[in-house]
Amino acid sequence: MRRRSLLREVLRSTSGKVGALLALILGLGSLVVVTTLPLDFGTASWSNPSVWADNPKAVPPVWAAAFSADSPAEHRVLEASEPTETTERGAARVEVYDLAFTYDEDLPPTFVSFSLGPVTYLDRPPSMSVTLLRPDGTEVPLLRTTVRGPRPNEEPPIERHHETPLRVLVTAEPETAEAASEMLAESYGVEIPASQLEGQVPSALFGVPDADGELVPLRGDYVITVRAALAQPEDGIEWVRAVVGGGAFGWLGTDNNGRDLVPGLAFGLPVALLIGILVTTVSTTIGTGLGMLSGYKGGRVDLVIQRVADVVNNVPTLPLLIFLIFIFGASLPLIMFFLVAFSWPGLTILVRSMVLGLSGSQEVDAARALGASSRQVLTKHIFPHIAPYIFAQLIFSVPAVILVEAGLSFLGLGDPSVPTWGQILQDGYQTGAVFLGHWWWVVSPGLLIVITAMTFVLLARAMEPVVNPKLRND
Repeated sequence: MRRRSLLREVLRSTSGKVGALLALILGLGSLVVVTTLPLDFGTASWSNPSVWADNPKAVPPVWAAAFSADSPAEHRVLEASEPTETTERGAARVEVYDLAFTYDEDLPPTFVSFSLGPVTYLDRPPSMSVTLLRPDGTEVPLLRTTVRGPRPNEEPPIERHHETPLRVLVTAEPETAEAASEMLAESYGVEIPASQLEGQVPSALFGVPDADGELVPLRGDYVITVRAALAQPEDGIEWVRAVVGGGAFGWLGTDNNGRDLVPGLAFGLPVALLIGILVTTVSTTIGTGLGMLSGYKGGRVDLVIQRVADVVNNVPTLPLLIFLIFIFGASLPLIMFFLVAFSWPGLTILVRSMVLGLSGSQEVDAARALGASSRQVLTKHIFPHIAPYIFAQLIFSVPAVILVEAGLSFLGLGDPSVPTWGQILQDGYQTGAVFLGHWWWVVSPGLLIVITAMTFVLLARAMEPVVNPKLRND
């Protein structure tokens, strides 16, 4: 069949149309990911905790709030690069940054953090204090900290936090728990020791006790105030930031490290397609070439190829793959090499039997009588007859390879420098996402694996009329 006729035959069926549409979506999605995310995304971002430090940990996607009775806290990132007020005291000065927001949710925040960017000073390091002004008028001191001082023999100007910001998880600090406990005692007469506020500091900072003594959110306007004391006119802070952690995040939620699952799952798409298509293409090429050579040449060549294929085909693939990866290391090129090494024998055996039947056909005998070489006979008179089957087999084998790689990653044997869907599933399994109810962490990569596999299954199903002319509806 010509290429145009082949495409028309594939698109004639419903499975072909759906499969082609899904394949187009996956291809365009991979192109977008490759052009927008860096190739070193795995090592530079996905495996770098500082990139995700300001995200809430293990929270569902924002759209899931529509199915919840209580509205989770909104994730707020409050940043300022210019002070609201500056008070000068001789050469020194105090810069005040007011970060205001309105809180109107049913559930408390998950955390509060403070961070600041590049700091430059001459001799005395700047010191900061952070307070929270609540709607009821109470002011709670959250944090006091000082930038690290000069090292021995370090010449001014001193630079700090130009590469990695200073970040403090305020709600994990003992002094914040003490301040929250004192605020509840002084303002509401509720005695809750700081030791009992572990894990409930955000509820205390953003709540009031009800009639039963339980902490419920206090709605209204809040202000986080940062006061920075600078000793010299040349001293400066580029920005300050406060994060009020939400109870939901992004389109697909976060994992236990606060990583947004959207870029991780998106990066896994071209990786899955690369592994599936490249491994299948190489193994199909090897299997087809050896099968045609074996069936056409016969004799000792046939015997050697078939015995090697029989041995490799009967090796328990998954246990051997696990053993080899454990010995040689889990790198993506090595995993792909092992998958190719154990994927060709089955096709070689099938192609040989097809070539044996075609070798005695009248077309082949006539080509030999006209002086055609063995290469010409194989490429022009045998391969065109088996090409539709080979192409269909190639498409049908892609999801199997993707599932094998996902299975290896799920077992912890994937390349840790490249985020894949199997690795995300494995991270969720290790941290008990299923048992803790973190469904978004498991459903998203699992659904993507199923959709990708079904795309190639539908395309392979649509190729059946091409392989078997009796199935065509002419």
